[in-house]
Amino acid sequence: MKFVHEFRDPAKVKALAGQIAAVATKPWTIMEICGGQTHAILRFGLDQLLPSALTLVHGPGCPVCVTPVELIDRAVAVASQPGVILCSFGDMLRVPGSESDLLTAKSRGADVRVVYSPLDAVEIARKNPTREVVFFAVGFETTAPANAMAVLHAYHRKLTNFSLLVAHVLVPPAIEAMLHDGAKIDGFLAAGHVCTISGIEEYEPICQRFRVPIVVTGFEPLDILQGIEMCVRQLEAGEARVEIQYDRSVRPEGNRVAQEMVARVFEVTDRKWRGLGLLPRSGLRLREEFRQFDAEIRFRLSEIVREEAAGCLAGLVLQGKARPSECPFFGLQCTPEHPLGAPMVSSEGACAAYYRYRRVPTASDARGQVPK
Repeated sequence: MKFVHEFRDPAKVKALAGQIAAVATKPWTIMEICGGQTHAILRFGLDQLLPSALTLVHGPGCPVCVTPVELIDRAVAVASQPGVILCSFGDMLRVPGSESDLLTAKSRGADVRVVYSPLDAVEIARKNPTREVVFFAVGFETTAPANAMAVLHAYHRKLTNFSLLVAHVLVPPAIEAMLHDGAKIDGFLAAGHVCTISGIEEYEPICQRFRVPIVVTGFEPLDILQGIEMCVRQLEAGEARVEIQYDRSVRPEGNRVAQEMVARVFEVTDRKWRGLGLLPRSGLRLREEFRQFDAEIRFRLSEIVREEAAGCLAGLVLQGKARPSECPFFGLQCTPEHPLGAPMVSSEGACAAYYRYRRVPTASDARGQVPK
């Protein structure tokens, strides 16, 4: 705990916030990509310590949140088939699809199991040779190595009843897509755990092309404030490069062993994102050699095609174009118990962070009354 407290020291936090105020002479908008950073910012009130001219917006850095409705429906469809065991991390169970979610499917008799590692799903497949076991492989570059390892374990053990429903997405194409779309973002805080795996090489062309600084940042209050200060200093100096604040974990080259494992099993492909649509070369799929482990092929899931529901502002929230509290459903029809969109139910979602750490509108607010 001493290590954690070192990065949450109130005096150091206030001093660093003061340094940022002294450096920032112009209005700037900075987007943090990671949902974990979003939760830390709201939990510790870091945005309230910053000068009013400095605006933080929240990006599509929650892998659960950006998994499209279409893939949720495919997961529900395969889980509902007889003889199938669908394994998933717990935060996917309540993500809404077009009509249902995995928890509802489980309540109706589907064998949906929460696991803590994809290797747990491999072991379940080994112990249940007469059942089809599907692992819902969701995540950014961070979780791809473990999922690649699971496929290799199944391959070497000759398990024919194991497959992945792949929903992997890559961060740099999403940043580029938002900037192409004209997003008014002056700089980015990139996710430290993602870059621990991927390194920073793919971020450098984005800095050069769009003239935006990107600072790879950690998740504690001092990490985030230091990342903001580094970003603001670049902006004030008219610079645009990749910097690493989170150097206790991130190396410029990333983790080569993990990268090689991912490249062995996966290849880059186009991928749909919730809120961002179809982004070229923004995801991963299994290579031809391992295509027998692809649940979409095995269960013909590509025939299930869905569009995102209208009304919910989750897409705009994920692009940093709206704050959760600006959604007319926030805290009223949309709560963690009854979510309309993934950002409200995910532990890294921006809507969940606003609900947990900010005052939530109620029905009496909507009628113009002051709640007690």
